[in-house]
Amino acid sequence: MAMRLHKHKTFKTGGIHPHDNKLSAQVAITPLPLPKMVTIPIIQHIGAPAKIVVNRGDMVKTGQIIATHEGFVSSNIHASVSGRVGVIEEVMDSTGFKHMAITIRVKGDDWEETIDRSDTLIEEIKLTPKEIVSRIMEAGVVGMGGAAFPSHVKLSVPEGKHVDHLLINGVECEPYLTADHRVMLEKPKEIIVGIKILMKALGVQKTIIGIEYNKADAIEIFQQLLKNEKHIGVEALEVQYPQGGEKQLIQALLNREVPSGGLPADVGVIVHNVGTTFAVYEAVQKNKPLLERVVTVTGKSVKQPSNFLVRIGTPVIDLLIAAGGVPEDTGKIVSGGPMMGKAIADLDVPVAKGTSGILLIPKDEASRSETYNCVHCGKCIEACPMGLEPYRLLIMSKKGNSQRAKEEHILDCIECGSCSFVCPSNRPILDYIRLGKTQLKKQKSV
Repeated sequence: MAMRLHKHKTFKTGGIHPHDNKLSAQVAITPLPLPKMVTIPIIQHIGAPAKIVVNRGDMVKTGQIIATHEGFVSSNIHASVSGRVGVIEEVMDSTGFKHMAITIRVKGDDWEETIDRSDTLIEEIKLTPKEIVSRIMEAGVVGMGGAAFPSHVKLSVPEGKHVDHLLINGVECEPYLTADHRVMLEKPKEIIVGIKILMKALGVQKTIIGIEYNKADAIEIFQQLLKNEKHIGVEALEVQYPQGGEKQLIQALLNREVPSGGLPADVGVIVHNVGTTFAVYEAVQKNKPLLERVVTVTGKSVKQPSNFLVRIGTPVIDLLIAAGGVPEDTGKIVSGGPMMGKAIADLDVPVAKGTSGILLIPKDEASRSETYNCVHCGKCIEACPMGLEPYRLLIMSKKGNSQRAKEEHILDCIECGSCSFVCPSNRPILDYIRLGKTQLKKQKSV
């Protein structure tokens, strides 16, 4: 971890300091060999599932559209490999739910001719703002920090809103994960072009890249590359979880507070993740759809903690084998990080656009401790970055009093898990809050 020389900016409310355990931070990105078969879900984003446009038996090329977006809040899905389309059926994904997915048996590596696969940096941005948004939509780019929100939607600022700042999220505050860190170290020039593309699309004149100070090497690279840039800056941030939350990042960098139920655009800001920004560069300058991403595979007992460049749809088991196999003491395998990730039971689940990491947790850390009654210590309130009262939301959700929970702003919860992390009684606070939010969504859909 970098030496702390002075206090850095951070958000004001709540927050915790789990050990960062960035075991793979110094491991360069390595392309994972092509799998024998990929399974590509048609919903890897917030919004409507894409519409399947291929049939079993079709031959497809890498980069070919296999499912088109249905509506504005949706996203195109592309073949991540070349080969023959196999079974199209429901499969379990890393969220634990079944969704329709397209399987492709790999044959060769035949790409669409329109995709520029060279490493040549293209700095000149020729497309108009409207064409940029259209290209990003066609390329199926979504938020790669985990939320998987369609990026073209974020760039379509609602009428009446004025955006004056673009923030680039290079925080990666989830312990263990290093995918964003490696992309910043290995693709900084491409990220800067991606930022300029986003600025042109939004019509903004000011961008700040926010990076926690435990990634001093990434901060230094951007400071050097941006020393003559007047409109793009980089800011070192305190190491404090969940610094990477959109609302927390906005407060830390601009001291603006997104209102309850509001969006960053309400305070003149749009936030994009660094991985997404790199994908935007590839989409606009290289005409390359989002068909692969960097995934961290890590854990204290993992033989070779790694950062792999992985084709979307690759089964998780392929990544684990490449990292040295599943350690004998593994008690839980998580898609994502330890704070916001979800446990997976089937190692054949496919990597999706939002898969940032696979974490293998040893048995002695994976089991839940015995829970006790709430002692009203208030630690969950102190830790909550949204200023909520998590112990009360647990009680309301447990009793099925979802309307009362709504009045107490349960929908503002960003599910960071800080409340559960600090609870001395080991109460599953976040689990019940998620239950309460699900109850509200079900009531809304009736």
